[in-house]
Amino acid sequence: MAQQPVKHERKPLPFSASFVAGAIAGVSEILTFYPLDVVKTRMQLQVGASNVGLVGSFKGIIAEEGFGRLYRGLAAPLLLEAPKRAVKFAANDFWGKTYRGLAGTDKMTQGISIATGCSAGATESFVVVPFELVKIRLQDKNSTYKGPIDVVKHIVREGGVLGLYAGMESTFWRHFWWNGGYFGSIFQIRALLPKAETPQGEFANNFLSGTVGGFVGTVINTPFDVVKSRIQGAGKPLPGQVPKYNWTYPALATIFREEGARALYKGFVPKVLRLAPGGGVLLLVVEFTLDVFRKALGPPYL
Repeated sequence: MAQQPVKHERKPLPFSASFVAGAIAGVSEILTFYPLDVVKTRMQLQVGASNVGLVGSFKGIIAEEGFGRLYRGLAAPLLLEAPKRAVKFAANDFWGKTYRGLAGTDKMTQGISIATGCSAGATESFVVVPFELVKIRLQDKNSTYKGPIDVVKHIVREGGVLGLYAGMESTFWRHFWWNGGYFGSIFQIRALLPKAETPQGEFANNFLSGTVGGFVGTVINTPFDVVKSRIQGAGKPLPGQVPKYNWTYPALATIFREEGARALYKGFVPKVLRLAPGGGVLLLVVEFTLDVFRKALGPPYL
């Protein structure tokens, strides 16, 4: 009887590989889908009822402000995307190993996947706040800033360096819930899909699971994103004035009470059109880049 080859456990790639893969994936995703993010922010900053949908918002921006406005504020998220996505996937790898160790298992489970994603999102949020704040201020229709540096100077002049972390708490919850939904869904969808026997099958599985993960994450976190946009777009309140939107969960209640449940999902269509396929693109690029690293490093990473 022929001797069966001995299977070995593939050695985990170093942290630097996960970091670089996440950075490349983030830049690829934002260059593809950024105009949808601009439209999403505009819709979320609208207080009260609005009949302007996705197409109307696109047409309005282009007609009134020019096509280039769809890329207004691109510099901030572009500078952010590399560290943001890199931290996301590197943190996901770190927390996954940590929780598996605490659970005394080598296998990922649904519960560990969700906990890992939430922890990765929480970690990521500390990196993204200043960049998100600058982006929101530039994307606002009424913005008169000359560019990212002008925004930073204005914020620091008004509120000091800590002013760059306005909306930290709401950003924390936005990333906490999105990543929990994203990575938790990816685990479940991968478990349901038939095992890929070809590179094309692996490509399809990664894109499908990433897209579903992006959709689920977006459904869960959009209300938190609406609140974050309102908080970061408000600017510094006048002396003695209490901000209308301050803490996340009370702000959710305020928007629900004053504008109804639909207001909590303002900007959902452009957001999901970006983050559902965007989630697929992210996962595809990450897995492709990690595979390149494995082949370059050779055994025992293969």
